[in-house]
Formats: sequence, C-alpha cells, structure tokens
Amino acid sequence: MKRQKHRGAIFGLLFLNLVMGTVGYSVAQKKPQPPPQLIDSQLFYNNCTACHGNPKVPRAPDPAVIRQMSPERIYQALTTGSMRQMAKDLSLTDQQMRDIAEYMSGRKLGSGNLTAASTMPNQCENRPVSDSLSSPGWNGWGFDLANTRFEPARVAKLSASEISRLNLIWVFGVPGASELYDQPTIVGGRIYLSSDTGTVYSLNAKTGCVVWSFQAQTGVRSAITIGPPKLGSREKFAFFGDLHGHAYAVDAFTGEQVWKVTIDPNPEARIIASPKLYKGRLYVPVSSLEEAESGSIGYRCCTFRGMVAALDAATGRQIWKTYTIPNVPKVIGKTSFGNEFWGPSGAGVWNSPTIDAKRNALYIGTGNGFTGPRTKFSDAVIAIDLNTGKALWSFQATANDISNASCMAVPPSRSASNDAGMVRPAAGSLPNSLEDCSRTQGPDWDFAASPILAELPDGKDLIVAGQKSGIVWALDPNNKGKLVWSQNVARMRPGSGGEILFGGAVDNHNAYFNLRSGGLVALDLMSGVEKWYVSFTPPGEEMQAFGRHGASAAVTVLPGAILSGDLDGRLRAFAPHTGHLIWEFDTAKQYEGTVNAVRAKGGSIGAGGPIAVNGILYMTSGFIGVQRGIPGNALLAFGAGQ
Repeated sequence: MKRQKHRGAIFGLLFLNLVMGTVGYSVAQKKPQPPPQLIDSQLFYNNCTACHGNPKVPRAPDPAVIRQMSPERIYQALTTGSMRQMAKDLSLTDQQMRDIAEYMSGRKLGSGNLTAASTMPNQCENRPVSDSLSSPGWNGWGFDLANTRFEPARVAKLSASEISRLNLIWVFGVPGASELYDQPTIVGGRIYLSSDTGTVYSLNAKTGCVVWSFQAQTGVRSAITIGPPKLGSREKFAFFGDLHGHAYAVDAFTGEQVWKVTIDPNPEARIIASPKLYKGRLYVPVSSLEEAESGSIGYRCCTFRGMVAALDAATGRQIWKTYTIPNVPKVIGKTSFGNEFWGPSGAGVWNSPTIDAKRNALYIGTGNGFTGPRTKFSDAVIAIDLNTGKALWSFQATANDISNASCMAVPPSRSASNDAGMVRPAAGSLPNSLEDCSRTQGPDWDFAASPILAELPDGKDLIVAGQKSGIVWALDPNNKGKLVWSQNVARMRPGSGGEILFGGAVDNHNAYFNLRSGGLVALDLMSGVEKWYVSFTPPGEEMQAFGRHGASAAVTVLPGAILSGDLDGRLRAFAPHTGHLIWEFDTAKQYEGTVNAVRAKGGSIGAGGPIAVNGILYMTSGFIGVQRGIPGNALLAFGAGQ
C-alpha cells in the first residue's frame, strides 16, 4: 500500500509535463484514496487528474496522450531527457524509472525489439537504389539551402488538378513511436525518416519497403540531410542530431555509423533542427530545454547558450563553434533556496540554418533568453560567416525576452493553489530567481522557424523570418540585416505558445505562413502587404486553437498549390493566388494493412510539412509537442489516380 502511494505521487509530479518537456507545476491536494483493490488501476486518476484532462489546464497532456507513449520514450525522458532533473531530485532508482515507463505505457521496455528493420516483413529485395543526388528529391528541412520550401514542378510532378484527385496508396507504421516530428527526406529513390524512439529508417520511396534502420542513442527529431562528405565523393552520408546533443553521420546506403560527436558538453544541449551540408561542412544548430528544467527546485539555472557548430562532414571534426551569446555564463547571485544563479543564458537555435552562398553567410533565428543579464542576441536573426564562424550582424525583434520555468516551481509550503488545481508562487515570492517573476517572465517569442532567403521579382534578395509573435520580418542581407518591412499577421494574442512556429514558404511573389490560431496567410514579398487569409477554425472555436486545433506546422509550396497540415490531423492543399481549398484529407485515424504490418495511427500535424516527389505526396501524422497534439506513428503516401 505504501509503495503504491509512493509511486502514485511520483506519477503526479512527473507526468504533468513529460510530453511538454516543461516542469514547474506541483500536484494539487490528493483526493481521498479508493479501496486498496482499486489503487493499481486508478493511480493516475487519484494523483494527476487535477491537471491532466482538466480543460482549465490546457498545457497538461491528456491521460490518453501519456498512455500512448512508448516505454522507451518515457524512460528516455526520465534518464536523459526533459525529466532527468526531476527524477534526480526525487532520487529515483533505475528500476523505479523503468517501472514508471512500463506502467504508463502498458508494455515492457525493449519488448520484441520492435523498432528494428530486421523484424519487419517488408524488407526490400537486394536491388540497387539510385545513388544520384541529382534525381528529384527533397533533402533536409527546407528543400534547398535557402529554406524556401518551394518545390519546382520537375521535382513534385504533381499539378493542382492531380492534387485534387489524390488517394492514399500506402502507410508505413513506425514501431514504438508516439510522435513523428519532421517530414521525411527523399533522395535517390529512398526515404529517410527519424522517430522519437531514436530509430532512423531508410525506405524505398515508391513502395515503402524497408532498406535499413539505425538506432541512435536517444530520440531523433531532426529531418535527415543527405550528401557527400567531400566535394566529388561518391559516398553519401545521412546526417542528423539527437535529443542529447549528438551529431551523427551514417552511411546512406547501408545504415552503418560513420561517426558520432558531442557538439557541446552542456548536459542540456539538444539538436532539434536539421543540420545543413555545404561544400564538405556540416552546420549543426543546437538548442536546449534548460529553460524548462529550471523549474526543478534545486536546479542551478542556467548555463546553456545557443550555438551553431561547423563540422568536417567526413570526420565530424569541429572546425568552429559560435555561441549566440558571446559572454560565458557566470554566477550572478543565489536563489532564495541558496542555489547558485547563472547568466546570461538561452537564445537557443531551434531552426535549420539558411545558407547564402552569394554572401558566404549563414542565417539563424534564436530563441528567448533564460536568465539575464539581457542580451541583444535573443529573439534575433543572426548572420554568421561560413568560413570563420564570426557573427556578421544581428537583428533583434523582441528585446528583454527572458523566461524560465523557475518562476513556477515552489515547494508546497510556499505556494498558493488556483482554481485549476495548478500551484504557482504566492504573490511577491521569489521562488527560484533573483527578480520578481512578473518582471522577468518575457513573452517567449522565439524565432522558431528558419529564416528564408527569398529572391524578389526584381532580382533582389530578402531574408523573410516569421516570429512566434505573429510578426513577419523582412531584412536586407546587403545592408547588415536592415529592416525592409514588417507585418503583424496574428489573429490572436500569441502568448508563449506562439502564432508562427515551424515556418513558412515562398514562391516568386508571395510568402505563406501557417498560423497557430488556425489559418493560412499570404503576404506580398515586395511590400509585406497581406494578400489573402483563410481560416481553418470554425467560428466560436478560437480558444480551441490552444488545444488540438490550429496550424503550427511548416507549409510547402508547389506550382499551383500550397500544402498545409493542421493539429486536428487534416492535410490540405490551397490555391496560391486565392487561398481556395483544392483538396483535404483527415489523417487522424487508424490504418489497417500497413506495408510493414505495424499498426499505424494518425494524429496531429504540427512540425514538419507535406512534401511531394515524383508524383507522390508524403506526410507524417502524429505530433504532440508543446501544442498538446494527438500522438501517432504513421507515414502516409498519396498518389493521383492510384
């Protein structure tokens, strides 16, 4: 009985933010315990439903979301992921963490080696797959070095009329996965797909048969980048990063590891976004969830600084590493608990770098600061010299945006509960920071999306960057990032959830952005003037945009169509000139008869966008993220008239 109560308390503390990667809420007062025979089946109900399943706490994932997570993912979160510090604070043993993972997921860790390609019945026959990078494909995050997310007709081979006739032709179920974060990469007739289990797959792009799988140390969220390690080399490597800050190179044909390196010694470093390959160098962006980890009482906040590292693509050797905040963090005081308080920190890089070959520059967007002193490099677009790593210029959109979860982490003896069952600091308290939380908590308006290097109709270039604030900024790359125009497209007050998250796309005339409030907007590239807007969310459901509605995923543009995904699981195509709906498909469903005989379920589309190659449209379905999305594990392939 005592052991069960102890485990229930652990669940209440840990799982409020396990999916979110955030911490800081405490468990509300326990309800009376049921009879002993009901404790096993109702542990979660008795300890956690004050937040989970409570509509007044929209950021807390539903119990159904947690139950659908794989035990590997839960265990990874407790041991090396976002809940590592909380588990340490609670002095959890390895067996306790395994018990937690297996109890909540409903299956044993590593049961049946489910994720390996060797267990699948649809392994490809031993026939060569094209090794040509010149064949039509989508490589990495933004399609090209400029991150335009624009696919020419020769690559997509899908007209608007064909898109209107798309049908589902096959589904690949990713075993053990509860979330698919990025879109697939398609190069040389192969699909390269990452997963939250840490397994990376290579499939045949036409049939979905599996070529190989590779197991990374922990979850992989970045899109895969394919290319030669040296100019002129016939070798092809698959490059990606994991959630523990490791960068990998894997042989693209065999799946064998070539090298693996740790970018930075900071234990909270993570590689979320896709690296960029250019002329034998791999440019790797690094971010962190230390902002959330700081909510653990006793955590030493904060020492992480965002960065980009340039690696030799053949060996993984570091050529240079540039921090977004130049100043090394130092102790600037102590918290009210007596813990050291460090700064400056933050400004992580959550997006794939943009390469400007003409100016020999790399562009990144940065996130908010975690702790002061304040810096001009948070919530900014920064230009970096490709050869040296020297910062060339920066444009800060939102100053003094400092945010961390410590302002929400207080022991029960020093807290005040609100009606929703959440526990927050009492007014005027200084729980874990040096300043009053009402002054330090910024809006958290990162540049989460990659900057886009767009070519205007008059031949000039423009850097177009969408911010979580809902403002789109246009900067002049020839004039040290001088502001050319800005346009606020927000349909709601964004808050920390943001209005523009994973990015837009451009064609020759317009820029297109999904909006978290539930819509798609088109802006004139020359002037920034809004040309049209279409809403996805029915009238009266605006507040549901913070639940499983709204568009946070990146968009993709083809000649004659804009492709967009929604957190409710719907995949849509729109006409670029008018926003008129061309085609729609609800991906949030169960799929029987998958090509690899793994049960598949679709869910939210929240990060990576749809892509089309050689007449087939591909989309991953199942995204949780901070948007509280619907989990899933389905890779879908659509064809016209098939």
